[in-house]
Amino acid sequence: MHGKTGGFLEELAWRGLVHAQTPGLAARLSQGPITAYVGFDPTAPSLQVGNLVPVVLLEHLRRAGGTPIVVLGDGTGLIGDPSGKQTERPLLETDLLTQNVAAQERQFRSLLPGVKVLNNATWLGKLELVDFLREVGKHFTISLMLQKESVKARLDEGIS
Repeated sequence: MHGKTGGFLEELAWRGLVHAQTPGLAARLSQGPITAYVGFDPTAPSLQVGNLVPVVLLEHLRRAGGTPIVVLGDGTGLIGDPSGKQTERPLLETDLLTQNVAAQERQFRSLLPGVKVLNNATWLGKLELVDFLREVGKHFTISLMLQKESVKARLDEGIS
């Protein structure tokens, strides 16, 4: 592993972990350390096998001198995640979600020394509905959402 983030991309490519990349990424990485985040869904008290690759990527970034950030979805976890799902995910009770977040945070701090852990409820909990609809909702038209197969399928099945 190279000691600077310029070698970070080469390391990932060597391991077969790069499928596509943003234009200019290699040039940006060659300029020095970067900060990157990965979001995790706290639906269970422990990390799962599906979390392994993003955790390993954050560790490679850390070793290359970058700053990894873990974003725990305690705010979005209260809402659920309909993306690409055939069934509606059961909503977690707030207490259970809080326990899951605490347990996963301990795991991340153990796996990624010095990692910065953020909880998205910190900023999402402050959003007012009208402000959210005005600032975010304007970018998502009903027409655009209805063109998505996952949305159509969920509506056909009666899933929210």
